[in-house]
Amino acid sequence: MLENVIEKLKPFFQPKSVAIIGASRNPTKSGYVVLENFVKFGYEGRVYPINPEADEILGVKAYPNVKDVPDEIDLAVIVLSAPAVPQVMRDCAEKHVKCAVIISGGFGEVGEEGMKREREVKEIIQKSGIRVIGPNCMGVVDTSTMVNTMFLPAKHFSKPERGNIGFISQSGAFGLTMIDYLASEGIGISKFASYGNKIDVSESELLEYFSQDPETKVILMYVEAIDNGQKFIEVAKKVTKLKPVVALKAGRTAAGSKAVISHTGALSGAYTIYKGAFSQAGIIHADNVQELVDIGKAFSYQPYAKGNRIAIITGGGGYGVIASDSCETLGLQVANLEDKTIENMRMSFPPHYVVKNPVDLTGDASEGDYKTALALTLEDKNVDGVIMIILFQVPRLEETIVDAISETTSRLHDKPVIVSSIGGEYTKKMVRKLEARKIPVYPTPERAVRAMAALVEYGTYVSKT
Repeated sequence: MLENVIEKLKPFFQPKSVAIIGASRNPTKSGYVVLENFVKFGYEGRVYPINPEADEILGVKAYPNVKDVPDEIDLAVIVLSAPAVPQVMRDCAEKHVKCAVIISGGFGEVGEEGMKREREVKEIIQKSGIRVIGPNCMGVVDTSTMVNTMFLPAKHFSKPERGNIGFISQSGAFGLTMIDYLASEGIGISKFASYGNKIDVSESELLEYFSQDPETKVILMYVEAIDNGQKFIEVAKKVTKLKPVVALKAGRTAAGSKAVISHTGALSGAYTIYKGAFSQAGIIHADNVQELVDIGKAFSYQPYAKGNRIAIITGGGGYGVIASDSCETLGLQVANLEDKTIENMRMSFPPHYVVKNPVDLTGDASEGDYKTALALTLEDKNVDGVIMIILFQVPRLEETIVDAISETTSRLHDKPVIVSSIGGEYTKKMVRKLEARKIPVYPTPERAVRAMAALVEYGTYVSKT
């Protein structure tokens, strides 16, 4: 079954040939932008614009109908108005196209006429065997093959960075803004799929596919409604044994559920049921968009924690108190450091440093002090993860602290290290340098602790499975 899913969905992400049905010569049209994505930005397969009124577009020979293309078509991207889609799908079926992304809206989400159109397309794909993502979606992105079906002009949208986050989103709009934001933050993705009304390919199949993708370390999901909950939970239980899955469930309230119906035409179930099922399947639940991004970044950059005992290193006592409170609130233990760790700190640091947990290096700390404290806590058998709260504003810290922290975490990398730091332009510069070295940084201790709690939650789940 799994091998079948992988083989059937592979042409979405690794097509050897792509037909853009509805390709346009007008740069303001979606059909132009989608074609441009394939022609200009690194896709190495064969591209066929389909437009009955054009001989060529963007220097590529165009064809009046997909049936006229003298080549097999792995993937068709349909960028036409909804009424034209059923006939186009019949053409694709006759051409034996393997997969299709239907970008167009105007189906089950808009009422009876759209639902009738959706049923018509379903009948075509059931008879032909074409696998379909959509309609009413953004489609797919693969940063290794450079497949990109999103109709977003480069001047308005940050090019997705290559990374190890797989992202599955029922909402295309949510997905595109998150990808844009992640790229602006230097956080890379491996693959993205927006599935919209999911008349064929579902979140369960995409989850299975991403679980077997060697370039994906963590899977993020935005979910509005799941049609076959039992199948999804069965799949998720298998996937979470291989890699972490973090999900944001929308449609939690009566108002939100109504919005889901008008958005994708889906029915949203009780939020408490979803939350319980996610937990049972090992899915980490994100309460909001910020948590989804924060937790995804933590898993992307760091290993999961093998226990809940956390060391806190800070340059200011107040932040240590805040972090300690957050740890207890989220079920993390402020670790009891080994006697030898405390003794080594006493021998290494001035007497006014606080050598217990939290370790308070005060505003006098140098990069060497932070490096020593980090190394000693990572080597401590009573510590499963370290949260560092760094005040880059203090006089003795230079930019070389980034290398000091990076070298130490690289040498002792079986435990996660998360940093919290907030400030102005200089601090932001240092944060970018740390994150370029795959050390996640959050502006508040609370967000840092929440990210660490997710690493602990997954580690606990894995140890029990």
